[in-house]
Amino acid sequence: MHNDRTITEARLKRVLDERIRPAVYPESVPLSVTVWNAPGEPVPVAEGIAAGGVPIEAGAAWGPPWGTSWFTVAGRVPREWAGRTVEALLDLGFDENMPGFQCEGLVYRPDGSPVKGLNPRNQWVRIAERAAGGEDVLLHVEASSNPVILDYHPFVPTELGDRETADGAPRYRLARMDLAVFDRTVWELVQDLEVLEGLMAELSADAPRRWEILRAVERALDAVDLQDIGGTAAGARERLAAVLSAPAHASAHRISAVGHAHIDSAWLWPLRETVRKVARTTANMTALLEDEPEFVYAMSQAQQFAWIKEHRPEVYARVKKAVADGRFVPVGGMWVESDTNMPGSEALARQFVHGKRFFLGEFGIETEEVWLPDSFGYSAALPQLVRLAGAKWFLTQKISWNRTNKFPHHTFWWEGLDGTRVFTHFPPIDTYNAQLSGGEVAHAVRNFREKGGATRSLAPTGWGDGGGGTTREMLARAERLADLEGSARVAFEKPSAFFEKAHAEYGEAPVWVGELYLELHRATLTSQARTKQGNRRAEHLLHEAELWAATAAVRAGFPYPYEALDRIWKTVLLHQFHDILPGTSIAWVHREAAVAYAAVAAELEEIVAGALAALAGDGPGGGTMVFNAAPHGRGEVPAFGAAAATGPVRSAAPEPREGGGFVLANGALRVEIDGRGLVVSVYDVAADRETLAPGAAANLLQLHQDFPNMWDAWDVDHFYRNTVTDLTDAETVEVVETADAAAVRVVRAFGSSRVEQRISLPAGERRLDIATEVDWHETEKFLKAAFPLDVHADRTAAETQFGHLYRPTHTNTSWDAAKFEACAHRFVHLEEPGWGVAVVNDSTYGYDVTRTVRPDGTGTTTTVRLSLLRAPRFPDPRTDQGTHRFRYALVPGASVGDAVREGYRINLPERRVPGGTAVRPLVRVGNEAVVVSAVKLADDGSGDVVVRLYESRGGRARARLEAGFPLASASVCDLLERPLAAAGADGDAVPLSLRPFQILTLRLGRRD
Repeated sequence: MHNDRTITEARLKRVLDERIRPAVYPESVPLSVTVWNAPGEPVPVAEGIAAGGVPIEAGAAWGPPWGTSWFTVAGRVPREWAGRTVEALLDLGFDENMPGFQCEGLVYRPDGSPVKGLNPRNQWVRIAERAAGGEDVLLHVEASSNPVILDYHPFVPTELGDRETADGAPRYRLARMDLAVFDRTVWELVQDLEVLEGLMAELSADAPRRWEILRAVERALDAVDLQDIGGTAAGARERLAAVLSAPAHASAHRISAVGHAHIDSAWLWPLRETVRKVARTTANMTALLEDEPEFVYAMSQAQQFAWIKEHRPEVYARVKKAVADGRFVPVGGMWVESDTNMPGSEALARQFVHGKRFFLGEFGIETEEVWLPDSFGYSAALPQLVRLAGAKWFLTQKISWNRTNKFPHHTFWWEGLDGTRVFTHFPPIDTYNAQLSGGEVAHAVRNFREKGGATRSLAPTGWGDGGGGTTREMLARAERLADLEGSARVAFEKPSAFFEKAHAEYGEAPVWVGELYLELHRATLTSQARTKQGNRRAEHLLHEAELWAATAAVRAGFPYPYEALDRIWKTVLLHQFHDILPGTSIAWVHREAAVAYAAVAAELEEIVAGALAALAGDGPGGGTMVFNAAPHGRGEVPAFGAAAATGPVRSAAPEPREGGGFVLANGALRVEIDGRGLVVSVYDVAADRETLAPGAAANLLQLHQDFPNMWDAWDVDHFYRNTVTDLTDAETVEVVETADAAAVRVVRAFGSSRVEQRISLPAGERRLDIATEVDWHETEKFLKAAFPLDVHADRTAAETQFGHLYRPTHTNTSWDAAKFEACAHRFVHLEEPGWGVAVVNDSTYGYDVTRTVRPDGTGTTTTVRLSLLRAPRFPDPRTDQGTHRFRYALVPGASVGDAVREGYRINLPERRVPGGTAVRPLVRVGNEAVVVSAVKLADDGSGDVVVRLYESRGGRARARLEAGFPLASASVCDLLERPLAAAGADGDAVPLSLRPFQILTLRLGRRD
């Protein structure tokens, strides 16, 4: 037989594109359309429907950036269409290649009830399954003219990312607005041919099955009369029936499809637009669930459910019914799909607390899977938090984006910091927006790394990022791929059903220990510094507000602000979404984030002030009390308590240094700052050793060119290190007086920017404090602060949630080399046996470490650099322009325990309050290795005190937690404060025994 394969395949493509697909709608009549443009922000549905409008024709321009237009479409079904299926085709001017990234609409009936959403791949609205003929049609469309930010030429700077800077020019042209006959038989033929076309393309050219399909397609095309597609479609389908009914092989891979629409809670659109995206998508999905009995849809992010409940109650009613029916499945158990690198310990725990509580309260559902397909790497603290939240499975897809090393597993046990393991799956289909195309399904089979041990994987199916969800075409593909020779078996089912089967089949899956580091998007640890600082400050203010409000409630009857704290936590958690906290959203999002963080800080400061005033009392003779919210004592002030202020102890004034500069000394450290304002010596007196590498300068600001190959706000590529400018020229190096100590003030200018630093040495402390203010006006630059240390260390300890993570300083393997920018919370620590150094900070997350052996044989230099600022131009062309303030410190001679203590100290400064009443802490823990991360009242209003603590140094720890109040009961709880077991109280104390990095939540009942 002659090989005519390519001719037949080309024939199939042309006939499908030019004849069969257009014949799905063989007859149509235009609808009349009017439009009303809402001024400003979106209006309520009733207002939009009642507003009226002016006529508009197809082809007319509409929609300024971020505007809302209300279209009213009206018409009458022709009487000759009686008995036929009729749909409205409403094309707002879509580009079908950009679902979720452009204009969208939500269709309403005249009574304001929602029908379904409109997007580029879902433009139809069913009018009648069997039309009577002559019926009137009246629909309203709330259309949002969201501008395209990520265009075909991506990463081009644009002012469209904020309504305040976008122009007012229309972005779209109205396209087809018709009533049309829907030919179900032709549509089914399209689905048959598309599935077979996709399957053929993935089979080997010499596979018999490929040729069987090819000949069946050829016969079907022969049966199609190109001038009468509708009349011959059924016959063409008959010629495909045999190849579509051939069953899959017994060993065929099994794919569990899950309806899905990954909706970013903010990204290339503001939060308010996400509210509408969620409403459009869920309206579509609930409608599809009614039409398709085998369909199952899963949605994460409690915040998005809450938005629908608040803003679109009529849509939420449909969602709630579908959830009750078991087919609309809440997943994830988190408030949002958050970043997991940068949220603090308590914040990451509260993502689960607030997410799971919402699903339990609204639906009575205990979510068991954690669903984070798109976050930019995953903290090693997560497995323990997942289990403590009552979940047992974890899903992501993002690690498939690794640029250097292919992750070795798709189904595995993930082991966290403390040894807790969680059963984990990475869908080998390599997308969280699967369409179930032939190429995607075949890729999942080829790519699956557990062959021979496991047989199944999961496929989140539906248009996402900007929403849209699953389409009827995707369901048609799944139906045909359920049992088809040459393909994996595909079936829609709940995520829990997949995990149960996968776990039962592959319980002895391999183990991955430690973080899931994403070898991409490393710059998200630095972009949008204000957002990151707002988050860090809010987290620590929440810690203080809960601590002092609980203490004041127990000690002084202070009204505990349950509602306010709940609301504020949810605001902070929302802004930890994986495109907000990482700094990868449009300017509008970060502008609003700054406003939100300022409001949060003001309200929390008010709560703290009220609680402290209630605790401090009236001081005789105008006394002052010092309050310490850190989990470690400070001199005479206990952790979580207050004591009378003592006179300030100031370190000696700086002395002139020979050759220029100044010398700072306090008995613990001797620090030299040269005439350039650089730190050239940090001598540890007790250890009798120099901290800095010979001839090196610390607190050296370094500037790099920063223009990654793509994903500007997300990425920093390794080649940025190839060029560097050391900022050594100083305009001013002088001594100034501060509130606590004399400091050396250094001022530098570079490019269009200016930096001022104050370097000080607190009395009696083994710590060099550096306060930095940068007036930043650079573009596509990366600013770092370098500390070259005379330490031989092959690894660093970087703080993460509830512990620290070791990372190599060397580049032995490609896995090591890929971690050239990594995350640390409050400290980075490195050490030789018996002596170490910590660098602590109050608001940065990115850091890098390099290790060199000095050529003169005098030892190893290990350089720690904090990442301070970047200046990418996409998606926010003015990223981080303006003034920024950072505080960080160098701590020579530090153990890991010292690093933990100093990290808390710099983030939780003491507070001085007028008064005269000492405050006894609500809880004390005798062992400093055991750190208390939260003290609060139980969320249920019972008055119980909840304490969360963890082992912080990576070793075993015993301690006694002493309650500062009569103890009636003590229990160990999960993160949601649900008792798990008695804690074995001994009087008013609870004995503790913790494994390395173990998190423990205690619920303490108070005795009257």
